Amino acid sequence: MSVAAADWLPSATVTPSGRPVLSPGEIERHLLPLADLEPEENPRLAPLRGCLLALTSHRLIFLHEPSLSARALPLASIVHPYPPHRKNSHNPLRSLFSSSSSSSHHPRIRLQISLPPSRSEVVAVVVTCKADVDVFYGRLVEAIRARAWEVATAAVPASGASVAEGAPAREDLAIRMPVVGVSGILRKEQETWESAGQNLQDAFQDLNALMSKAKEMMELAEKMRQKLLTNQSNSNDEEMGSKQDMQDLLLSVGIVSPVTKETAGALYHQQLSRQLADFVRVPVERAGGMMALVDVYCLFNRARGTELISPEDLLQACSLWDKFDVPVMLRKFDSGVKVIQTKTHSDDEVFARISSLAQKPDALQKGISASDAAFTLGIAPALAKEHLLNAENKGLLCRDVSPDGFRFYINLFNEIDPQNIYLTKTHGVYQTWISVATAAH
Repeated sequence: MSVAAADWLPSATVTPSGRPVLSPGEIERHLLPLADLEPEENPRLAPLRGCLLALTSHRLIFLHEPSLSARALPLASIVHPYPPHRKNSHNPLRSLFSSSSSSSHHPRIRLQISLPPSRSEVVAVVVTCKADVDVFYGRLVEAIRARAWEVATAAVPASGASVAEGAPAREDLAIRMPVVGVSGILRKEQETWESAGQNLQDAFQDLNALMSKAKEMMELAEKMRQKLLTNQSNSNDEEMGSKQDMQDLLLSVGIVSPVTKETAGALYHQQLSRQLADFVRVPVERAGGMMALVDVYCLFNRARGTELISPEDLLQACSLWDKFDVPVMLRKFDSGVKVIQTKTHSDDEVFARISSLAQKPDALQKGISASDAAFTLGIAPALAKEHLLNAENKGLLCRDVSPDGFRFYINLFNEIDPQNIYLTKTHGVYQTWISVATAAH
């Protein structure tokens, strides 16, 4: 049964790479590669088959990857979850002679749910893959008990703990003993250690408060960034510049729910690949359609905070993009440099800009360097050099190697007539080059 048929569940938004879009404050808890959702008592409820099941702090999301559609069961609607069991586990003979393809052989987690307006139903999550069902059930129960969808930010007085009016301060009531003799020195040392211990305890309390607020700050940053994106059309140039800087800052704040090996399990690299594709699309487009893999690694790890990934994990995640319909791709230049670029990136457009740069009077005389091309293209010099070498392979440029490095010139051999190599053309790039060379001497 398709996901669209299960209209008794609310739909869930999916990113272009196939990741569920989480609501503010929602955190991913566990993933199951393959699961079904079947009604236990009401046949009018359409089942869900062959879905990736994502348990979050707010929902059970059933994602049908081929169609990039999803349905969600809010945890708030679950009245009671029952421990995993097999449907025919009480009848060994029936289990023995039943079909091996039947879902009765798979572990089932029965859920008593409440559907609007006010009716109770019993459905079952059928785990049809090899997974630790007990771990999934435990995390499901923890998420239901936590009731994260109801958590509200408690108002904290700006001045800290309230103090009764007219109450004297503790320091005013303390009796200051004079520091005299050995006992005075020991007492002073003890006060110093007590003060240091109190400061350390306060510091750890502040650190815990900061960690608890980190996710809220990232969510706030994401909301502000989206608002900036929607309001860009109604701004002048000066406001656009400041908003662009603010957007750059907010973009690097972090990922609210990074994919980890603990939550994704066997789907770690697959889900990491999808999340990376969603994350890197905007920075790559802002960088002109291409970014070095090293830069992406640093940017992605900075956004993940403490959940760092290895270079091997990043490379494996990028290599999986060929299997998914994502807007970015991994590319390797002839020199071995690896980059991430958008699928709409055109080398012909880059070559046209490089040719235009190389045909300027100053470039016809002195050539262009990787730094010149980087300034024109708005990319890193390392990537600009790769584009220059590609243009040379295409026959657009010629390379000159000197102690000062590589200099690239427009290829004038394309302008020479093979039948008459001494013919001087009165038009085109060749004539422009002759005019520049003559004027220089």
